[in-house]
Amino acid sequence: MKNEWMNRVLRLKNNNLTKNTLWMFIGNGLKTGIQAIYFIFIARALGVEGFGAFVGVVAITSIFSPFASFGTGNILVRNVARDRSSFKESWGNALIITVLSGILLVGILLIVAHLFLPATIPIKLLATVAISDMIFARILDISGQAFQAFERLGWTAQLQVCQSVMRMIAACGLFFTVSQPTPDQWGGLYLLCTVLTTVMGVIIVNRQLGYPSMKLTFTKKDIVEGFYFSISLSSQGVYNEIDKSILAKISTLEATGIYAAAYRIIDVVFTPIRSLLAASYGKFFQHGSRGISGSLQFAKKLLPAGCVYGVVSGMMLYAFAPIIPYVLGSDYNNAVEAIRWMAILPCIRGLQYFAADLLTGAGLQGYRSMMQIGVAIVSVVLNMVLIPLYSWKGAIISGLVANTVLGVGLWVIVWQCKTKTKLITKVASQ
Repeated sequence: MKNEWMNRVLRLKNNNLTKNTLWMFIGNGLKTGIQAIYFIFIARALGVEGFGAFVGVVAITSIFSPFASFGTGNILVRNVARDRSSFKESWGNALIITVLSGILLVGILLIVAHLFLPATIPIKLLATVAISDMIFARILDISGQAFQAFERLGWTAQLQVCQSVMRMIAACGLFFTVSQPTPDQWGGLYLLCTVLTTVMGVIIVNRQLGYPSMKLTFTKKDIVEGFYFSISLSSQGVYNEIDKSILAKISTLEATGIYAAAYRIIDVVFTPIRSLLAASYGKFFQHGSRGISGSLQFAKKLLPAGCVYGVVSGMMLYAFAPIIPYVLGSDYNNAVEAIRWMAILPCIRGLQYFAADLLTGAGLQGYRSMMQIGVAIVSVVLNMVLIPLYSWKGAIISGLVANTVLGVGLWVIVWQCKTKTKLITKVASQ
């Protein structure tokens, strides 16, 4: 019996997925803890309205920013997971496309921002956050995905932690040195931290994995899949973030700050599942090379852990929500109710993301993207109807409905694709 347990421990120790999940859990855990510190300082320093203004800008950029990289990070992971010799070409494509399209999108956003955000938000804040999140943050993400493709998640985790450490230092500095800091002051520091981390990330990738081939070599298949990846991430930004921009536009910045603070707590709790998903992302492509059956079989191994954690974390969120005002200040009293309303989200999202990644791994990103577009449209409509009536409570209702519909819809697509595959196999064998 003792030898059997020792053998199991050794298998786990030598298992790449286990090690990478542990790396991402440690990295995301440190990142989350550090982010929690600077989140507290920024929430207190800017106040509920200033924090609401900053979050409203971050939310709208998150919808546009996926088109800056045009899915090149995901394509890099897919290509390298199947053929490591393709790295230099994929890395070069990702850098060129992200810089060029990022600059274009920043200009477009600065022109059309008045349609999405209140006029009281400074243009300087919008510009600094847009440049940070649409260009430099995207390149940093791709740097992490480069290591993810080689299943070297330790470096991916370290890059994420480094960015959070820099932002924490900047947030603490702003809090202790400026008596009444403004959102645009924080925006400038936010951009500086992202630039420094991104430069460091690119240097590390070049030295550890190889320099990029600076020749743009995108196939028609890459363009189609890149568009699907961009649409998918942008749609995800819509149903996860558009509520904050709509709150800022047609409700109040105070309501935006309360809702954003509660949402941030939910994101923190989702860290372990996010770590597992990041560690297993490349594996989905490997198993998905055999089609939907391969990626589904792999997903079934991960689902039980995700479901159990989602339920337990939801119960803990509900129980410990009253602590929040003591941490963030009395301005955030209403965040307690908001957190309790959203306590079920980690469970819903876990089921949703596993279905989404198994479709992507099986080469069915188009189905995933189309479903996400549909849910994004539903989310916008619900937010436009419910937020004027119920403020941040309307945003929560919209988010719960959108995420539930998406989760159910993705699993229905998985079931249909699996059934279709079985039917084709049966006909072919007769």
